[in-house]
Amino acid sequence: MERANESSLMGFVLLGFSDHPHLEAMLFLFVLFFYLLTLIGNFTIILVSYLDAHLHTPMYFFLSNLSLLDLCFSTSLAPQTLVNLRGPEKTITYGGCVAQLYISLALGSTECILLAVMALDRYVAVCKPLHYVVIMNPRLCQQLASVSWLSGLANSLIHATFTLQLPFCGNHRLNHFICEVPALLKLACADTTVNELVLFTVSILFLLLPPALILVSYGFITQAVLRIKSAEVRHKAFNTCSSHLTVVVIFYGTSIYMYLQPSDSYSQDRGKFISLFYTIVTPTLNPIIYTLRNKDVKEALKRLLSGKLCSLQR
Repeated sequence: MERANESSLMGFVLLGFSDHPHLEAMLFLFVLFFYLLTLIGNFTIILVSYLDAHLHTPMYFFLSNLSLLDLCFSTSLAPQTLVNLRGPEKTITYGGCVAQLYISLALGSTECILLAVMALDRYVAVCKPLHYVVIMNPRLCQQLASVSWLSGLANSLIHATFTLQLPFCGNHRLNHFICEVPALLKLACADTTVNELVLFTVSILFLLLPPALILVSYGFITQAVLRIKSAEVRHKAFNTCSSHLTVVVIFYGTSIYMYLQPSDSYSQDRGKFISLFYTIVTPTLNPIIYTLRNKDVKEALKRLLSGKLCSLQR
């Protein structure tokens, strides 16, 4: 029992990329660069969506939720990663590891559901345009956002608690740069069959069902868009939907690779670089994709910037 509880007293050593010491300085700059971009990009989307009345629509309400998610998700992981990449002490307390696991799982699971909700919003906007305002009313939007956040929280409470019940028998050298379920399962000194079954079941619910629903909704969206006679309207619909679809492919693709492969084929070295991509890079891509490919956001930014310049000149 003493050895089983030893990790809770000592915390964990996050080995991270210590087996690639020549990469650590470059990875530090890489993580810092993308973390700053994440903060700036997502904060900008939240601010623009709030300040510009033209963006007070369901689509930008959900996009603001996604940006808030990405801000919190990156902040729960990036600072600790930066500390470990720079300093010789690559440790995290047991409490810190627990907090990181619960928070990152909750936010990641919430994003799985929120992306499906955003696909529903696009489906109603394109396939039921005359009823869009009535169907996607503010109350329903708030309820859908609440369901996304609460389902992510519920998954985190179940999933992380199951993982943390495992004995680690004094094993405190975690071969990862963050506290993540697959890496913790590798560290356990007991049978993890039940945990792997829970992981597999939850992964199907959060990583297979939502993208399946998204693909179905986009099948209907494609049919509806092809029936639109106006080339300009058709182009705008494809632009908006392709931005969302790009985010979906990147997010679910990396997450499915991490959580739905058999444990015996899980490569921790490769897994660390995949984790680095979806925890650090993906939150940066969301605002870039939505801003660069979205005329409404670009115009809103121009209006806000021109308004600020005018007020300064007075």
